[in-house]
Amino acid sequence: MIDFTPQPILFQAGPIAVYWYGICYALGLGAAYAVLVRQARFYRQDASIIANGMIVIAVAALIGGRAYHVIDQWALYKDHLEKIVLPPYSGLGVYGGITTGVIAFLWLIRRYRVSGWVWADIAAPALFVMQGIGRWGNFFNQELFGPPTNLPWGIAIDCAHRLTDHGQALYPCADYPVATTHFQPLFLYESVSGLVGAAVLIALSRSGRARRWLRPGDLLLIFFIWYAAVRYLLENLRTGNWKLGDLATAQIFSIIFIAVALAIMAWRHRLPASTIRGADDAAPSEDGGTAA
Repeated sequence: MIDFTPQPILFQAGPIAVYWYGICYALGLGAAYAVLVRQARFYRQDASIIANGMIVIAVAALIGGRAYHVIDQWALYKDHLEKIVLPPYSGLGVYGGITTGVIAFLWLIRRYRVSGWVWADIAAPALFVMQGIGRWGNFFNQELFGPPTNLPWGIAIDCAHRLTDHGQALYPCADYPVATTHFQPLFLYESVSGLVGAAVLIALSRSGRARRWLRPGDLLLIFFIWYAAVRYLLENLRTGNWKLGDLATAQIFSIIFIAVALAIMAWRHRLPASTIRGADDAAPSEDGGTAA
């Protein structure tokens, strides 16, 4: 088991602090950019538009993700509204980030006049990579953990963080001492899922047999289904999360994402491949070359 409890700040120079959460977010963006460029070249698309596009989508996703998290954990912010925009930040809601990121993505494809379905396939593995790396920011903030566990990868959580994250005041140190109690690392499960998902999507994009079956945009739809299914299951391990009725709001979003993605995939696969917009633009290079 992991007894080490990290600090959220890497270093501080006067009033300026550098937080691990921001570093993980930046590393995730950097890795996602590398995947985007490689995938864009493989699909013979113009990789030069990625840098500006990523800035727009990253900012939009940051705003949406932060808004979702604040609503999710409103009890932490209602008496201290300044914490919504001032560091240290305590989290981002993925579904909020996906929603505003998709809106920004739709605006960008209209602006650059490119195939949205093809670029959806290019972006899908990068989204998984961003998730896989960025989730480690939750580790340094000691958040996104579940109930106590005896599993060998259980993590220790300081008393102060149990009081501020997802209703974990259910586990006060008087009853669950830091020295002997470990918790389910939900952030780790999402991180591993993201990295495995990225590898699977990249492999599918390069498989000749898979490409004969897949339609442009299918990789993004697979991402939505994969992420939503994992998130639905993990929500069962969280307490104090935002609920509507008996279901966590994230589980409701998961059901909606899965249903919509499956419906779109089923509808597009009923159409002849020649009628799918973007199909002619989606032919990858045979060697994954550098055609821009």
